[in-house]
Amino acid sequence: MINKSEDKPLLEIKNLKVEYRTLEGIVYAVNGLDLSMKKGGAFGLVGETGAGKTTTALATMGLLPVPPAIVTEGEIIFKDKDLLKISEKHYQTIRGNEITMVFQNPISCLNPLITVGHQIAEVINHHQKIGIYEALKKAEKMLNLVGIPKERLGNYPHQFSGGMKQRVMIAMAVACNPTILIADEATTALDVTIQAQIVDLLKKLINELKSSLLLITHDFGLVAELCDEVGVMYAGRIVESGPITEIFDNFYHPYVKGLFEALPQFNQAASRLKYISGLSPDPKHLPIGCSFSPRCSQAIPKCFKDMPELITSDNNHKTACWNKLRGGN
Repeated sequence: MINKSEDKPLLEIKNLKVEYRTLEGIVYAVNGLDLSMKKGGAFGLVGETGAGKTTTALATMGLLPVPPAIVTEGEIIFKDKDLLKISEKHYQTIRGNEITMVFQNPISCLNPLITVGHQIAEVINHHQKIGIYEALKKAEKMLNLVGIPKERLGNYPHQFSGGMKQRVMIAMAVACNPTILIADEATTALDVTIQAQIVDLLKKLINELKSSLLLITHDFGLVAELCDEVGVMYAGRIVESGPITEIFDNFYHPYVKGLFEALPQFNQAASRLKYISGLSPDPKHLPIGCSFSPRCSQAIPKCFKDMPELITSDNNHKTACWNKLRGGN
């Protein structure tokens, strides 16, 4: 667990709204998202497929595919600058340098025609303006840092396993000692043993490099191991967030409650797993009011008319639920 904090947020996302305007209609991917990260902290962003997690990360990196994506509202504040208002030239000095990202599928991110050493060296050379020889020497150190022998500097991506490719991506992401490292489902496609190795590697790097981590995942166990804060997304919004201990021990939102109840309980016998009834809403046709209301057993009439705000209670615990706001549990 990473236990560092600072009063002023390092990254603050305010009321972010992102749409994908397609021939089939408008996809409302992110719908008023609020998120705050501390310097030196680790924030876990949890949600099912289609919740808007990766779109949020791509918006932060300035990598949204335009078109069809468009940011219609909001701010992404990093070091007192709104990243949505800076030029692409300015963004290029931040992306890959101060804010970096490890993508879910390393196979599609690595150039098969260039050695991994030169791919890492290109990142270093671009941002630090040093010669190619010095950049390659630093790339060698980066590979060593992630547990890859320096002798493999001249190897091509196809010569590495899936787990080793992910290590190469991590080496590339941390090569310039970033302020924020975004890891988007960085362990999803790996087997359990390799997942554990990547988790240990991320913990080591975050502590050694003093970087902040934004972890995007489906896995609450991974969040518990790596993060000190968590936000749970549903239909493009965070519905509950706060310190790990608060959310895991004292969750309020019915969706978050349903997620935890659906986790296997190894100390209890059960004939079948619990589940949340219904399906996630179509992002092209979101329901009026709270997006979770059609699936919620605790919904009240107001839930079907008005969207609840994310309200802070004790210990920086934030919840967007009308039942909670009126004193329910």
